[in-house]
Amino acid sequence: MPPVTIYTDGGARGNPGPAGAGVVILADGKRHEVKQYLGDRQTNNWAEYEAVVIALGQLLEMGLRDRDLEFRLDSQLVVEQLEGNWKIKEPSLKEQAAKIHSLLNDFGTITFTYIPREENKDADRLVNEALDEIK
Repeated sequence: MPPVTIYTDGGARGNPGPAGAGVVILADGKRHEVKQYLGDRQTNNWAEYEAVVIALGQLLEMGLRDRDLEFRLDSQLVVEQLEGNWKIKEPSLKEQAAKIHSLLNDFGTITFTYIPREENKDADRLVNEALDEIK
């Protein structure tokens, strides 16, 4: 069975500021989109992590437990930190990474891949939609 492909993005206007997350899940020939407002005062990096948390929760709701996952993010920081290549110094991001790692046990092989922003336009669009809907 091919891996489930997940595009995630998070962003904050003002950094910190109003934040949102966008997730695009491609599984078994189907596409599922999620957008979520994350609050009035979060950082871009925290929002990037939270988008992965949201995606993992959605995958569980969709019954995709035990599947291999390929995450594609345009945040090199989050990719390198989740892959264990870079240290996480910020306490709030350590908490986010711990949340993610506890959820990963429900799945098969997980990869986090850095992609250019141009390849993540749909997830980015969802972030902006989540933020625009709050105005």
